[in-house]
Amino acid sequence: MAGLTTGGPNVDVGLLYEVNGAARRAPAWLDTAVSLAGEYGILLALVLLVLWCWRGARRQDELAATESFTALVWAPLAAGLALLVNVPLRELVGRQRPFHQHEGLQVLDPGWGAGLGNTEFSFVSGHTTVAMALGVGLFVANRKLGVLGIGLALVEGLCRVYMGVNYPTDVIGGLALGTAVVLVLAPLALALLNPVVRSVAGSRRFGRLVRAAGRARPLPVDLAPPRTPPAGRRPQDKDLAA
Repeated sequence: MAGLTTGGPNVDVGLLYEVNGAARRAPAWLDTAVSLAGEYGILLALVLLVLWCWRGARRQDELAATESFTALVWAPLAAGLALLVNVPLRELVGRQRPFHQHEGLQVLDPGWGAGLGNTEFSFVSGHTTVAMALGVGLFVANRKLGVLGIGLALVEGLCRVYMGVNYPTDVIGGLALGTAVVLVLAPLALALLNPVVRSVAGSRRFGRLVRAAGRARPLPVDLAPPRTPPAGRRPQDKDLAA
């Protein structure tokens, strides 16, 4: 195995040791928090962010709600598709996990550090790919929440390097793959999904998935409809009586 890289030409390995080296100096509680966030927490936060965006999208007018819901459906589909694309890509590149190639790494994920002989390849980072696909898909539906989602995806990548389970270039590849799948296929995917979402929106049973039930708004005073006179009495009777 290669020893500790201190300044050679391999910037990727150098950055790996720099970021992962912080785990040795950090308190145990921080290492645990980063490990949980990088393995489960950030992906869960992104899913909750998508649900929060869906909650707000349902309150829009019908056209905007349909477009937002279509984009939100595409986000998890794109994440799953990107993960499928990553399977043959990993086999093609065949890059081993960094702790199999370099000594002195602080591996925070117990599953990888327990010496179980796991030979899963490293490039590209699957966690980062899914996180970025969800973040960019969320950006298509809602710009503000999408920026937050993309930020979480970047943090996910940093966590994976900090944990010692991915190289920085694994993370960069995951960010690129997640973004490419969402944006390149978005026109076709949204065109195919939009009629389906419109059908769901028009359904009595499932329509509320797309748009919340509208509430009747009181009419302004000057627009209030005229009162209907009682039966048998004509409107001009009041004028004659006066």
